[in-house]
Amino acid sequence: RDTLVTGEYEIGAPPGSSTGPSANLKITDSAGHILYAKEDATKGKFAFTTEDYDMFEACFESKLPVGTGRMPDQLVTLDMKHGVEAKNYEEIAKVEKLKPLEVELRRLEDLSESIVNDFAYMKKREEEMRDTNESTNTRVLYFSIFSMCCLIGLATWQVFYLRRFFKAKKLIE
Repeated sequence: RDTLVTGEYEIGAPPGSSTGPSANLKITDSAGHILYAKEDATKGKFAFTTEDYDMFEACFESKLPVGTGRMPDQLVTLDMKHGVEAKNYEEIAKVEKLKPLEVELRRLEDLSESIVNDFAYMKKREEEMRDTNESTNTRVLYFSIFSMCCLIGLATWQVFYLRRFFKAKKLIE
């Protein structure tokens, strides 16, 4: 929650070419909200803050003029960082005039806070999954009981039906 995400990207030219086709970059969350978009991207940086734990999708869409044939291979480099690793502690040290030891303590404090937050999130997810598991187990139990009742009822009906059938055919008394 409220986690900084930063990244750098670079789209390399195809082998044997000095310039590559242009590409559009779009970063979206699982709900489809656009967090970052850039047209004709070749190299750059981006940053955004997440509102909640989520999955993000980075989409590079190459554009090639019509009639130029097959799309050449391109090398795309993407380096994304989030949380503590996304913070620039050198910049923080300059702004706040911190000593190297204080910067390291700040980094360790942020790291420990991040670990505590991750454990709290994992505990919450574990509780949700346990509740789902218990609910599923209860449903399976009730379905099993229902199935057994149906089978017992069907077997009882079959015995009475066959007894009546054989009595009608005078095979049993």
